[in-house]
Amino acid sequence: QHRKTEKETGRKTLSGRKFAMTLLGRSISGGQVSRFHVVKSKKGNDDIMATYDWQERHIIGLDGREIALETKDLHVYYGSNESIKGIDMKFEKNKITALIGPSGSGKSTYLRSLNRMNDTIAIAKVTGEINYQGVDVNKQNVNVYEMRKHIGMVFQRPNPFSKSIYRNITFALERQGIKDKKILDEAVETSLKQAALWDQVKDDLDKSALALSGGQQQRLCIARAIAVKPDILLMDEPASALDPISTMQLEETMMTLKENYTIIIVTHNMQQAARASDYTGFFYSGDLIEYDKTAKIFTRPELKSTGDYVSGHFG
Repeated sequence: QHRKTEKETGRKTLSGRKFAMTLLGRSISGGQVSRFHVVKSKKGNDDIMATYDWQERHIIGLDGREIALETKDLHVYYGSNESIKGIDMKFEKNKITALIGPSGSGKSTYLRSLNRMNDTIAIAKVTGEINYQGVDVNKQNVNVYEMRKHIGMVFQRPNPFSKSIYRNITFALERQGIKDKKILDEAVETSLKQAALWDQVKDDLDKSALALSGGQQQRLCIARAIAVKPDILLMDEPASALDPISTMQLEETMMTLKENYTIIIVTHNMQQAARASDYTGFFYSGDLIEYDKTAKIFTRPELKSTGDYVSGHFG
């Protein structure tokens, strides 16, 4: 049979690697990657894991950049199990940072610790610093509910309230004592516009939020989170339950939102991380292994383990 050439297949075999990766559509530029094709190694995960030096680290310093949030020596324990092992990490203001890694690597646990969501778990203990605007928000004397107005969260699955679209947005504001309808109306319109949902729902604000599509519900949850005007938006796999079109719309929304917000997103989707983020952190077994600009992580990472993970060798 005729064996297709590299030119015909569009694939290029990298020397010393048992995978092929093709970049399709847009080329890599400033972290923008449309999608890539991966041929995985036939080696088992255990065999591959043994080839890496897991003590190696490459963590970008972000010196001279405006920092929105920083953790120092952050540990998370569930009972006697140490899930996060002393992570130092900085997040640049008005940028999107993606946290990637295999299931169980600790990325969602780390994300949830940033606005104290692990406080709701009885056996959880978080030590170390989470510094926001000069305040360690991990201290026990911090008002967690006030802090979450500044560091908001969007969860894996859309969770709109069983209320109208309008009331979903105004609920937190009304709880804060805001009653002026003009202020509430402005907040609804502004938040829905920022979440790229206004044009689709502006004539149906009294409609139940539960009647929206999955993608619309997730963007409503984003609008609800930003209605209280946080500085930082945490997103835990926000597109995992969405179809490809809704995922694309969500990514476009994120790109617009970063003009006003710092976004930290957990994702298992390498294409999404490559397309939508400015920085990427690779987690493994509760440790931050490599952290750098997304374009570098996906094209010329410092560590072999990172390169093999993003190219599909293990996961």
